[in-house]
Amino acid sequence: MRVRLGVAVRLGSAARSPYPRRRARNRGVREGRAGPSGTLSPTMTAAPLLDDPGDLSALRAAGADPDELFSSFAAWAEANGTVLYPHQEEALIELVSGANVVLATPTGSGKSLVATGAQYAALAAGRRSWYTAPIKALVSEKFFALCGVFGAANVGMLTGDAAVNRDAPIIACTAEVLANIALREGADADIGLVVMDEFHFYGDPDRGWAWQVPLLELPKAQFLLMSATLGDVTSLREDLTRRTGRPTALVADAVRPVPLHHYYATTPMHETIQELLDTQQAPVYVVHFTQAAALERAQALMSVNVCSKEEKAAIADMIGGFRFSSAFGTTLSRLVRHGIGVHHAGMLPKYRRLVEQLAQAGLLKVICGTDTLGVGINVPIRTVVFSALSKYDGTRTRLLQVREFHQIAGRAGRAGYDTAGTVVVQAPEHEVENLKQFAKVADDPKKRRKLVRRKVPDGMVPWSEATMKRLVEGEPEKLTSHLRVTTAMVLDVVDRPGDPFAAMRRLLTENHEPRTKQLRLIRDAIGIARSLLQAGVLERLPAPEPDGRRYDLTLDLPPDFALNQPLSTFALAAIDLLDPGSDTYALDVVSVIEATLDDPRQVLAAQLSKAKGEAVAQMKAEGIEYDERMELLEEVSYPRPLEELLGHAYDVYRQSNPWAADAQLSPKSVVREMWERAFTFREFVNTYGLTRAEGAVLRYLSDAFKALRSGVPAAARTEEVTDLVEWLGELVRQVDSSLLDEWEQLSNPEEGAVAEVAVPARPRPLTGNERAFTAMVRNQLFRRVDLWARRRWYDLGELDRGSGWDADRWGEVVRAYFAEHDEVGTGADARGPALLVWDRGEPGVWRVRQILDDPAGHHDWGIDVEVDLEASDADGAVVLRVVDAGRKD
Repeated sequence: MRVRLGVAVRLGSAARSPYPRRRARNRGVREGRAGPSGTLSPTMTAAPLLDDPGDLSALRAAGADPDELFSSFAAWAEANGTVLYPHQEEALIELVSGANVVLATPTGSGKSLVATGAQYAALAAGRRSWYTAPIKALVSEKFFALCGVFGAANVGMLTGDAAVNRDAPIIACTAEVLANIALREGADADIGLVVMDEFHFYGDPDRGWAWQVPLLELPKAQFLLMSATLGDVTSLREDLTRRTGRPTALVADAVRPVPLHHYYATTPMHETIQELLDTQQAPVYVVHFTQAAALERAQALMSVNVCSKEEKAAIADMIGGFRFSSAFGTTLSRLVRHGIGVHHAGMLPKYRRLVEQLAQAGLLKVICGTDTLGVGINVPIRTVVFSALSKYDGTRTRLLQVREFHQIAGRAGRAGYDTAGTVVVQAPEHEVENLKQFAKVADDPKKRRKLVRRKVPDGMVPWSEATMKRLVEGEPEKLTSHLRVTTAMVLDVVDRPGDPFAAMRRLLTENHEPRTKQLRLIRDAIGIARSLLQAGVLERLPAPEPDGRRYDLTLDLPPDFALNQPLSTFALAAIDLLDPGSDTYALDVVSVIEATLDDPRQVLAAQLSKAKGEAVAQMKAEGIEYDERMELLEEVSYPRPLEELLGHAYDVYRQSNPWAADAQLSPKSVVREMWERAFTFREFVNTYGLTRAEGAVLRYLSDAFKALRSGVPAAARTEEVTDLVEWLGELVRQVDSSLLDEWEQLSNPEEGAVAEVAVPARPRPLTGNERAFTAMVRNQLFRRVDLWARRRWYDLGELDRGSGWDADRWGEVVRAYFAEHDEVGTGADARGPALLVWDRGEPGVWRVRQILDDPAGHHDWGIDVEVDLEASDADGAVVLRVVDAGRKD
């Protein structure tokens, strides 16, 4: 007898699924032709509120009458197929009347539309509005959406990476950007309205300070705080009213427009998913708490018949010429063609976007992903399945908080797609197994007594149906304050007009922390101030100035201080210490920049593991005993070029630039190693086993390219440095162009035109950037020179077997060379232009000879290749064929 699904399902119940079949409200809604009440249809393009620049002048000239503003905005929404919900009307009336609003309504209840109305009212009143979101991707998405509603001329963006139209009346930015502006400018900041999306991040231990600072430092602003999981905000509302002098309304009585039904599944996961598919509950998002578990689940579901032949054909048609260019791409291609998606932060952006697009088209029935779903994912999800109710949070394994559960569960059932959503919690495997075994002996008392139940696995935090019920019925935990004091914060406050002592005292004594924590913050601030005075960065003035200023900075802070890489100015100073005449100058410039970037933890961990593995093998070969090997392993690290030089330079730099103490210098070698070893992206990922972290690798390479292109002074841009930067940029583009395309468009937007950046099916031709392509060809040739120098003809055979050059053939040539010469040069001269002969005369083919740098200087040994330009464009990587290798008389 099978154990059925559902909270109320018992053993022996009728074979009827507890999941009711659901249909979209109507076909028009499903296809995006009509919008449901309260929210714009997900696929609908709304008519702009302001059609041309003159509309803004007309709006302001008409005055800011609350009734007229509300009526005109409601009319615009209705013209776009949206009738406001009562809670939206209530929130908008409060906002146009000048009140603060805490909008604590469920996911899918149209909070973004309320924010748009608030910004519309701020525009009419001539006030600048700032919209904050927790991550740059959401800021960028919101920026483009606001451009569509208010016009590109009226919208700007600040993320730290890019600044677009910074003086616009509407700004989209990260929470940290707004917090730093609030610290530096205080109450006089030109900020009339603050919209803080995902406000529950206020309770984040690491980033929550950025959500609190604007509340403390912007008393003249009007606030709209939005989240579906805020908990009790009574004290927050009272504090906000006291600070701003505005009433603070709570709008939290909204009924979720798409109701949720919760179930507890005691069948095996594959049966749970099959039954959801059978009862038309797709798309199903299966939530895991590690990226590895999400991928493993997706691969296990390949045995389930998810899609029909017709649906698979539609998937293949939509994928078209999409390039699955990386190691993970082959796996993902197989999964999505079967109707199964994977979605997590470790994937390349183009792969996540492909999964989202296929899901939006209704072609993916199951998506396996991580709990990043709680931050927001742009796909219609009918059913959310929790694979567990416990997670490892970086410190310990614990049960989910109520807020975490509701954030994820709330994504089920989207307005405009479904009339209801389904949330399923999967029982732990040991409970499922115990129920299965019990069902087999349910009718035999003797066997029931002998039944041995499976125990909770060691280290696991178990959950049950009661856990689910508590989470479903529970109220989100009260938000907890997490203010902190840093050197950058102190410098920002000192740099603002007025008495910084009074401003800092107010910030540290009138925040939301308990008194004991406030005293700790005061001690921290005093320690920082003393160190700044001792370093001569702060000085006490002989007498207070008219505005009350008693302290002054002895240096000018960098532009947009605390918004960009905190060590970007250190990089400029450190590059001056390098020797331009050195053979490794270009690579040393790269190492300086890499040392100032955030660590790609997965990459460094993989490099360290590989380094230790190689060290152990070497020590074993040398006969070193186990205990000594373990001791020596403690000294092994991942590559850290220029560590000593940069460490000394950093110590000196901090003495005159104390804000750098909040940052962390971290020498590492990722870009440098890829260039030195002529790695392609796929080869680097495969070498270090980073298939599940491709997205993290690409983000790091993209950040490195941006920093190299914008952070290296003109005097340091030698030909080789320029070649390296061009190579890196093209490498990133060929893997996934979206990260750079968007950054470049936002950094240099065309006059008067800002359009949404779509992920192209195929990037631009690789050979279109001849300089970068030439550098890639040179790297591939030097890679063969390096292997030749190390007598690694087996590896050469692996590279060139397709050209007819296997290990035996390469071995014969390499041994013949070393019969004449002792070594092959691999220095700067070996990969320089003097030892390369190019023939670009034939269309579609480059013929290149790489000459070896032999110690006798005869230069009569080399490698001849043909580079196929068309094939290189198709693959996004250099495709070459070895024609000959050896001595030419």
